[in-house]
Amino acid sequence: MTADSTAMQPGSLAHWLVGHAELGNETLAGLVALIEPLGNQAAIKAAANGRYVFASAGLAQMFERPEVVGHTDAELLKPDETTALRRVEQTVMAQRHPVVSEHKLEINGRRREFSVTRLALGQDFLLSVWHERTEERHRESHLQRALAQIEQQQGAIEQIRRELQQGSGRDDVSGLYMRPQFDDQLLREIDLSSREHREFALVVIALDASPAIAGLGDEAQQRLLEGIGRMLRANTRAMDAACRIGAQRFAVLLSGVGLATAHARMEQLRRQCAAQIVVLNGRDLGLSISMGVSSFPHTASRQDELMTASEAAVHEAQRRGGNQVVLASIAFG
Repeated sequence: MTADSTAMQPGSLAHWLVGHAELGNETLAGLVALIEPLGNQAAIKAAANGRYVFASAGLAQMFERPEVVGHTDAELLKPDETTALRRVEQTVMAQRHPVVSEHKLEINGRRREFSVTRLALGQDFLLSVWHERTEERHRESHLQRALAQIEQQQGAIEQIRRELQQGSGRDDVSGLYMRPQFDDQLLREIDLSSREHREFALVVIALDASPAIAGLGDEAQQRLLEGIGRMLRANTRAMDAACRIGAQRFAVLLSGVGLATAHARMEQLRRQCAAQIVVLNGRDLGLSISMGVSSFPHTASRQDELMTASEAAVHEAQRRGGNQVVLASIAFG
């Protein structure tokens, strides 16, 4: 099936215009008017001599010229730029389908970047739509520099932290205590809360799986685990206990805190983690965690039951898509 026959299929613009020829001019003018507010400028060239036979008003402003129609690129731009444009145009005329290309042009001494989409109109004319990306590329460049600075700072912070914590018994990656210390702290908290008839909350935190991040290897996983460690160290009180209890599992004991308060605090922490910038090789990895919250004595009163309840809540949070806080179920009766 040829491109022309495809274009004439029911539902295509060409097919509709055949039945509404009287609206053809209005339709084409309307399309041009609609794309201009999006920062796009349309033009039509004669293939034979390369002169612009039509250009939307903004194209002359884009080129910083009083007029574009009637001129060629050689009259508007530098010779090497004209050659690059002409090379792409010849390809478009030969291929007969839309082609997108990027061009850097010097206009009045300023280097500017454009994305241009072209399409042959029959054998004699070439339609092009121009979109300037200069400011967008500048923003991308500034963002990349900022991310590189953040990555450098995070690396320096983690290196200093490791040096200061050497021999402290803390996890080298997260800077938190490990599973044995957590188990001891949980038993003491259960004993103390039982004697003083008070409650506390147990939160299990899991790093959400991401195929995109997994494809970046172990270093990306380490950066995320470091990020969780930083957030937990900065957002837990002195009387709380935050530990790493597994490869991608963390736990927090919130002493003297009820279920509602624990949920509110963990929801705030989840949002802070989601907004945290964790950078690897100039890319923000995005930190997504799921949390399961149980309460002593309302959810359970034994160590294994509390852990089981919080783990079940974490699994439920991840089953729902991750990046959320789920309360453990409370048995009645």
